Amino acid sequence: MAGGRFCCNSKVLVLFCVVFSEPEAAAVGELWTFEVHLCFFYRTLDMHSQKTSKSGLSCKMVLQAVGKVLRKSKTKPNGKKPPAEEKKHYLEPEYTKVRVVDFDLKELVVLPREIDLNEWLASNTTTFFNLINLQYSTISEFCTGDTCLAMTACNTIYYWYDERGKKTKCTAPQYVDFVMSLVQKLVTDEEIFPTKYGKEFPNSFESLVKKICRYLFHVLAHIYWAHFKETVALELQGHLNTLYAHFIVFVREFNLVDPKETCIMDDLSEVLCTPLPPSPQQNHVTER
Repeated sequence: MAGGRFCCNSKVLVLFCVVFSEPEAAAVGELWTFEVHLCFFYRTLDMHSQKTSKSGLSCKMVLQAVGKVLRKSKTKPNGKKPPAEEKKHYLEPEYTKVRVVDFDLKELVVLPREIDLNEWLASNTTTFFNLINLQYSTISEFCTGDTCLAMTACNTIYYWYDERGKKTKCTAPQYVDFVMSLVQKLVTDEEIFPTKYGKEFPNSFESLVKKICRYLFHVLAHIYWAHFKETVALELQGHLNTLYAHFIVFVREFNLVDPKETCIMDDLSEVLCTPLPPSPQQNHVTER
């Protein structure tokens, strides 16, 4: 967890403390914890968005408080026909229509007038790191060195660059481990993500947030490309869709990831970032 940031909403604070204080538990198979708690998280935000004032500040404050407590080289065409399993099943309407919530996620990411930009970026970035790490843990047993020889998404292979700039091609699980270890180190560094009152953010903060978001996008893209079938089998596609849409709306709002980086998933982004039409039953939950 990031440390001494506090939450003004006790229910959501307790929820996230339960989910993220024991990530190993979720990683070894307690998928119901992820499904129920993430669904409850977005449903809580949904209820707040309906009950609060037009500014939606209380809803945003929940996200801020939660965050407080808690390269790519394109493959060259080889002339071979892509195998059947590489079709974009995640674009099929029967899957894209499944969300945890169906309200406009843009309302959750707009910077409130009362909040410092860096504080807002820190809170949201920390939250997305925890959520994406948890989402990946649900399919991690299927992402192995044998099934995912490289960190791929669409026609792109992502290479890891170490601190010395050395380019390394690694398996997907190795790449994700590098990403999560690096991000964990950054978000828990008091000099980079300060949690104490009066502590200033470093001048390099925004560039580090952009780096983190780029890596987190790689993980989401890989889950869709290589493990969407497993996600559907676990009935977690609604959570993945909502998390992805929320993340994309956030990085677009603050220009945190180069569009050239995310363009490989533009088809999905355009579908998921468009709010669903109102339900006749006025039900904001489209998945159990």
